[in-house]
Amino acid sequence: MYEAFYGLRSKPFSLLPDPEFLYLSKKHQMALTLLEYGLMNQASFSVITGDIGTGKTTLIRQLLNQMERDMVVGLISNTHPSFGELLQWILMAFNLECSSKDKVEMYKTFMDFLIKQYAANRRSILIIDEAQNMSPQALEELRMLSNVNSDKDLVLQVILAGQPGLRDNLRDPRLEQFAQRIAVDYNLTSLNSEETREYIRHRLRIAGGNPDMFDDEACEAVFRYSGGIPRLVNLLCDTALVYGYAEQVSRIGAQLIEDVARDKQQSRILPLRQQVPVTIDKAHNQTPDQPVGKKGRAVSGGSGRKLRVAIASDSERQRNYLKMLLERSGLQVVVAVAVDEELIEQLDRENVDVLLMDLDEGVARRSYDLDRLIDQVQSKCKIPVLFNDSSSAGTGGAISDLGRKLSLKLTSLIGRG
Repeated sequence: MYEAFYGLRSKPFSLLPDPEFLYLSKKHQMALTLLEYGLMNQASFSVITGDIGTGKTTLIRQLLNQMERDMVVGLISNTHPSFGELLQWILMAFNLECSSKDKVEMYKTFMDFLIKQYAANRRSILIIDEAQNMSPQALEELRMLSNVNSDKDLVLQVILAGQPGLRDNLRDPRLEQFAQRIAVDYNLTSLNSEETREYIRHRLRIAGGNPDMFDDEACEAVFRYSGGIPRLVNLLCDTALVYGYAEQVSRIGAQLIEDVARDKQQSRILPLRQQVPVTIDKAHNQTPDQPVGKKGRAVSGGSGRKLRVAIASDSERQRNYLKMLLERSGLQVVVAVAVDEELIEQLDRENVDVLLMDLDEGVARRSYDLDRLIDQVQSKCKIPVLFNDSSSAGTGGAISDLGRKLSLKLTSLIGRG
């Protein structure tokens, strides 16, 4: 969507764990080095933990890319409370037949496989991601499987990655023998402010874009709202590029990040690390749940509901742009249609409070009488009309400023009606 506009080869802030975009902060470099150390020195168990979105899975993918050919890898990418038979999942991870086999047969199949790989001078590596969901019984069973290791060499190495709950599970007194076999243990923490800025610029650079596309203030705002969690950084930055593309701005500033964070906060889905401040106007009894207009006033059409707006424009792109502006400013867009003779039929006075009609340079070439059409809208539908000059709709200023100006004008029409 925005890649061509910003000169990008690919999306720089995808949520997929792509090792190509891996930014090795000091923390991530240490974690990767310890994992590599564990593999080279035949650590029986290696454990890496970290909060959601800190980059554990991306590190695992990078580790997989670096593994030597003499390593046979089985990857269990996810676990859950109803994980089921551990041995069955392990056999599937190594592409071994497991159907119609009881537990004893599955155990024999796995042991024969490990011994065969060892005889061929190949090491078997089992990696379990999201391991915090494994029960103490499953972890203990995993330890028992590792008893196949010989005195001198390891036949099976295990890497566990998971959220901090995995560390809590491993502190269970019942798993003391397991804990004693963990040779590598590292907890991955979030990025600091400087690392967040470098992380953003690193990903932009890898994607072929200008690394300074986000200015310093924007990077600082991203850090405040993401807490330095890479996945949240990606979400905020990717959405900011969408907003920036809609506004046709070549560089992302702090105000645009504030707009993104405010919208994410209103959705109540994304857990931001810092809440966007909301100005309270006591005279209007506004709450943070209400859409915010200029000077902290809630935008509404009376009776506490949102102002209902119809948009008319010959350009579909302009209709979508104006719809985004108004909805982000707290108004409800009930219909967005072309400016033609069928316009009146698509306007319902019971459902529309005001019409925003976009006038572009194509007006003079229309085959119908625009003045007559406007008179009909105002006389038959009795809907106030605000005319918008599209020549200035998408240039200059932050999206939030443009949206607020339009919303205030639309609201003032209702106030005069």
